[in-house]
Amino acid sequence: MITLHVNGEAKTCPRQVLLSELLEQLSLNPRLIAVEYNGEILHRQFWATTQMQTGDRLEIVTIVGGG
Repeated sequence: MITLHVNGEAKTCPRQVLLSELLEQLSLNPRLIAVEYNGEILHRQFWATTQMQTGDRLEIVTIVGGG
């Protein structure tokens, strides 16, 4: 298991988990979120190849529609 930070909270997950898998485990709809990975906005095309490492920091923002 590794420890990383998601929106300021420590989370544990299995080693070698990909970002796309982590988002699925967190029950997040990938079409409605933006992800900052270690201080950089990470384009959706890289989610399936980005492997989580101990100490990584994610900020996940949900997109909300409305007027």
